[in-house]
Amino acid sequence: MLDKVTLEQVERLAIQLPPHEQLKLVVSIGERLSEFTMPEEERQRQVYATRLEAFLRTCEEMAAETTEAVDSAEDIRQIREERTARL
Repeated sequence: MLDKVTLEQVERLAIQLPPHEQLKLVVSIGERLSEFTMPEEERQRQVYATRLEAFLRTCEEMAAETTEAVDSAEDIRQIREERTARL
């Protein structure tokens, strides 16, 4: 059986964490508590918005990587030259 932990014990442990880890802990606790106070529809909307932001950020990163590296005309010329060389 697990022993109950007091608030004072948790605070003593949290103080030992580096500041960025303390912030992660605060965010995690805040998110967990908001689930209890937020209506289900609003919570779903927030989850959707978070997922959408992550997807858009990924799309932007991929677009930034590919726009600089893609030259379709050059790729087509190279493919043609390789075919010609094989014949």
